[in-house]
Amino acid sequence: MNRDARASLPAPARPPASARWFDSLSFRLFALTLASILFVEALIFVPSASGFRNAWLQERVQAARIAALALDAAPSRMVSDELARQLLHNAEVLNVSEMEDEMHFQLLDSKMPIEGTPYALDLRSTTMTSRVANVFGAFFAPKDRILVISTEGTAEGRIMEVVVPQAPLKADLIAYGQRIAGLSLLIGLIAATIIYVLLHFLVVRPMRRVTTSVEQFRMDPGSWTRRLNPTARRDEIGRAQNALADMEEAVADAFRQRAHLAELGTAVAKINHDLRNSLASAQLVSDMLARSDDPRVQKAAPRLERALTRAINLASETLDYGKAAPLPPDLQPVNLRATVDEAAAEALSAWPEVEFVNDLPPPRMVEADPEHLHRLATNLIRNAAEAMVSGASLPKRITVTLTPEGVDFIDTGPGLPASAQENLFRPFAASTRKTGTGLGLVIARELATGMGGDLQLAATGPTGTTFRLTLPDLAV
Repeated sequence: MNRDARASLPAPARPPASARWFDSLSFRLFALTLASILFVEALIFVPSASGFRNAWLQERVQAARIAALALDAAPSRMVSDELARQLLHNAEVLNVSEMEDEMHFQLLDSKMPIEGTPYALDLRSTTMTSRVANVFGAFFAPKDRILVISTEGTAEGRIMEVVVPQAPLKADLIAYGQRIAGLSLLIGLIAATIIYVLLHFLVVRPMRRVTTSVEQFRMDPGSWTRRLNPTARRDEIGRAQNALADMEEAVADAFRQRAHLAELGTAVAKINHDLRNSLASAQLVSDMLARSDDPRVQKAAPRLERALTRAINLASETLDYGKAAPLPPDLQPVNLRATVDEAAAEALSAWPEVEFVNDLPPPRMVEADPEHLHRLATNLIRNAAEAMVSGASLPKRITVTLTPEGVDFIDTGPGLPASAQENLFRPFAASTRKTGTGLGLVIARELATGMGGDLQLAATGPTGTTFRLTLPDLAV
């Protein structure tokens, strides 16, 4: 690739810095999966702990009931203090009593003072909300709290009260929570690992290939050959990979074509430069031949001069179009009629038989670049004259007039064929003349758009063709 082609290409982007492991998509998927599972387990733990606490209390109440049944086998429903302490110890309670008609009956008493803050708890009327609240209360309760549990008694109409220290309940709840946390962490790690492996092969690896391809393609889109291969996947990642593969191929082909065009442009510029020098020498010889007295030379000299002029114009137009960008317009007040008259005088010098009518108002001023406007008008008038002369049109007249839509350049030529209309403003494609390049109208339109206007084909047919020039301040 030559120096001009390399200069026209964008500079390679800086290679991306390697991402840290905790910034990778794999780690984030793993961490989010694990956190999600632990969060769900935490939500499940609250009702689970509530059930554990309720079961713990029911076990103590049931043990107290069984211990109270020992009174039925004792004479006069009385047991010794030693046996009462043993029964209470086995039931893991401090005291068991019953109430009936506001009468209090002591069933089992250890005869030991009970120290602590009593907390009444009625198991006969609990709700889900109260059980959940009591779970959190158990974790933050003082160490000396004593639970006074009320439940159904041994006989109908009786209420049994069981006194239980809360410290064992708190310790069991903490141990239960630790077991649940450990089990949840183990389940979370296993589930996160399984999900991570599946996502790694289904999402992360394909996205890594796509990301690597994008980064490498960004660094060198013109010559990178390890393009991303298309995939048979039909999901979003598969469609993205296939779209990226197509884009890489299209962009790489465009860069390759651009490089070839740049090289071709450089070659054409060199050829045109040498050709113009040769044509200039040939034109000097033509001028010398024109001064010859030989009738045959005098007859052939004008044709030779016109051929050399067309060749020089061809080289100049090709070089003008090959420039990277036209010079920016120097907008200033311009007399529209005078500029068009000058352009007509230059364009029609070789066709004196063509009549030119300038219907533009004399004082009309517009904001435009005088050189660009002159070149544009010269091109349009010259094209119209050549079309009428080559088509043997009668009459041969070019009229320039101002309309509410813009400046109209009207000729009486044979009109444009359909093939020329389709490619009118495409370079090297719209010319209807054997010696034309198809660049005249392309350059003229670029000059018009550079001044903030446009050039369009307004009408064409057997009676003539009209081109319309619009500029920002051309309204009548």
